[in-house]
Amino acid sequence: MFPRRTAASTLVFLDPVIEEMPFPVQRVQTDRGREFFAMAAQQWLMDHCIKFRPNRPASPHLNGKVERSQKTNREEFWAVTDPRTPDVELRLAEWQHHYNWARPHGSLNEHKPIETFCAKQEATSVWDEVESKYDPTGERFQVIHYQTDLALRRHIEARF
Repeated sequence: MFPRRTAASTLVFLDPVIEEMPFPVQRVQTDRGREFFAMAAQQWLMDHCIKFRPNRPASPHLNGKVERSQKTNREEFWAVTDPRTPDVELRLAEWQHHYNWARPHGSLNEHKPIETFCAKQEATSVWDEVESKYDPTGERFQVIHYQTDLALRRHIEARF
């Protein structure tokens, strides 16, 4: 829980995400929030062999799963939780466990996320495989202004 969206809070958030994920994170797809375009955030992703893939502007459909998850959080957790209570972090951890281990999801045909993960675990890459396949030359620092970034990408592609 962070009061503001900043590159610093993004970096603090990413470390436990990577630690807690039962599989290697290969890509981060985001809206075009400034916090992700900070050099420190993009460098962190590159250092961890994670591709940064911001959505095109005006493409909310590309963030549909995130938007749906946030709606569920608002309706089922935040509607009954006061963010100022002293035990809010404990309650959030309990909610996260419930959400991933006990709550069926319509998008997963009423399966729980852990069930889906276990069913696909054998086909899931491990960190060593992901790191060995990561090509840092295919990544570059991106700029927040989409048209400028698109022109830069086209310029770079034309050179090679």
